[in-house]
Amino acid sequence: MKAPALARARIARPLAPLRSRIDRWFLSRRPPSDTLELTQRNVYILPTKAGWMLAATLLLLLVASINYQLNLGYLLTFLLAGSVAVGMHVCHGTLRGLALRLMPPEAQFAGAAAVFRVVLTNTRRATRYGVGLAVHRSGQWSWSDVPAQGSETVEVAFRPERRGLHPVPTLTAETRFPLGTFRVWTVWRPASQMLVYPAPEMNPPPLPPGEPLAGQAASAPTRTHMAGEYDGVRAYRRGDPLKLVVWKRAAQAQATGSEDLVSRDTQQAQRQELWLDAQGTGLPGTEARLCRLCAWVLMADRLGVDYGLRVAGRTVAPSQGEAHKRRCLEVLAVC
Repeated sequence: MKAPALARARIARPLAPLRSRIDRWFLSRRPPSDTLELTQRNVYILPTKAGWMLAATLLLLLVASINYQLNLGYLLTFLLAGSVAVGMHVCHGTLRGLALRLMPPEAQFAGAAAVFRVVLTNTRRATRYGVGLAVHRSGQWSWSDVPAQGSETVEVAFRPERRGLHPVPTLTAETRFPLGTFRVWTVWRPASQMLVYPAPEMNPPPLPPGEPLAGQAASAPTRTHMAGEYDGVRAYRRGDPLKLVVWKRAAQAQATGSEDLVSRDTQQAQRQELWLDAQGTGLPGTEARLCRLCAWVLMADRLGVDYGLRVAGRTVAPSQGEAHKRRCLEVLAVC
């Protein structure tokens, strides 16, 4: 089983650079846009392997009918040829006139599957069957039927490998309806960009100790705390006032079936603040530091504490909340 696959790979390998050059030349002529209306100018059609086999069969039938003067052979040949011609027209019309719109992509973590949502709009009074979307040359198709005078949302999966701000990959729409003898497709370059956060470290160490506030003594006494706790937050103790309970963490614990509650340690929080510093990660590589900082940001957000970020000469003042978490993750993504 491995020998034929290896032989095919060797044959296709010399064509790969040529195919890449053709793709770059072709895509450079397509202006990027988050919306696309399919017309005769941007929809292409070619026979599939089954189509070429059917064409060879029809040719054989035609030659045999001419040679033996078979009237029923003529009837069968032209009946099949007419069906193929009608199928070609229907296949091309399935994509022609369809409108595509890319919804704003959400930020994702590196290595995790990102999902793009594309809205297909059909103004025709007939349903469009068997419309597929995929990242260009990925082979991972998402198929759907677009209802008459309606719309359908299709999700396309993509796995970004590197952090940073990346353009949305080129997409391909395709159909082979109704006979599978023709492939009708189009290539689409979206204009949107997607932000990719660093992949968080799997088993990060506890959060670093808090730093003294301005005007406080650097030798302020510290308290021994459990792994994952910050000096401004401690485990819940019976008798703690309800106003000191971190309710955000309590809601998350209830959703996961856990009973781990934490309370704010006001005395410690008043004289210390949490800074997530790249130099304090204890790691040599830049990417490894960013992965640990990303895990610490998520950990501090779950604890509901104020935290700041220092990385690559950029500083984010201590705060908390969803907007602050996104701001820190964006800095880690593009620094």
